[in-house]
Amino acid sequence: MGNQIVILIGTFILLLTGLLLGYVLSQLVLGYLSFNLLTFFGTFSLILIFGTLYYVLFWQLKRQQSTVFVREPFSQPISQSFHEELTENQDYLKNKLISRLSGDVAAADRLIEQARQNYPGMPENWYCERVLDDLDRDTR
Repeated sequence: MGNQIVILIGTFILLLTGLLLGYVLSQLVLGYLSFNLLTFFGTFSLILIFGTLYYVLFWQLKRQQSTVFVREPFSQPISQSFHEELTENQDYLKNKLISRLSGDVAAADRLIEQARQNYPGMPENWYCERVLDDLDRDTR
């Protein structure tokens, strides 16, 4: 709620400053205001206020969007269908890797094992994806 208030007030002030800056600049261009030290510093300060508010608003929006939501741990075990889906996806990735290596199963197992040693603790699907990405990168 606090971030939304900051964004709302900042947007209002940014709009007001932008209108004021546009008015002052148009009056300077049309010649209704003489260009002197006072108008120079006034215009410069409006530009600084406008730029600072613009930066702060987008920084605040980016910070609000990048907020990470922490999930609570599962209170129940993973369902059997989800586990089967993961296994099917892993089989698909491994078959894709084997076909990319022209049917060399031993080489595929070796590359996956090497990825496991280089990056311990990752999900099984990740290793196949990593090896496939490495092969794609190496063929380019």
